[in-house]
Amino acid sequence: MNARLDYFAGPTAGKALKYFMSAGKALKDSPLPAATQELVALRVSQINGCAVCLDMHTKEAAAAGETPVRLNLVATWREATVFTEAERAALELAEEGTRVADAARGVSDEVWACAAKHYDEEQLAALVILVSFMNAVNRLNIITQQPAGGYEPGQFH
Repeated sequence: MNARLDYFAGPTAGKALKYFMSAGKALKDSPLPAATQELVALRVSQINGCAVCLDMHTKEAAAAGETPVRLNLVATWREATVFTEAERAALELAEEGTRVADAARGVSDEVWACAAKHYDEEQLAALVILVSFMNAVNRLNIITQQPAGGYEPGQFH
């Protein structure tokens, strides 16, 4: 499969994505735990069906020491016993924040309150921006049919 568009070939997309990806770097440096960031990125990408992001974040999480069991159970986090309460709160917020059109209500007060019990304001801000960022990246990749499978950990960092 070949991508419909090479984002880095032209000056407009290349310049815009340079700034856009710097937002991703700022999120990596945020106080939101790295494991939580990868789990959220995976769950958002699963919901959206973004193969290239699943490829990237699965490999990044594994390279950072995440276990295969947890990676394989992200899609079924509600039934899995391997996630902390804080991770579960982040995953639920990520799901509601990704499925805004499906739920037609956005993130519920209950889900927000649960996340706020586990994360401070700075971490919550990073979590909200991460969910939004991943949704945008997923759409960029899906629209242009970016191929998955060739990502190497650290490739974009």
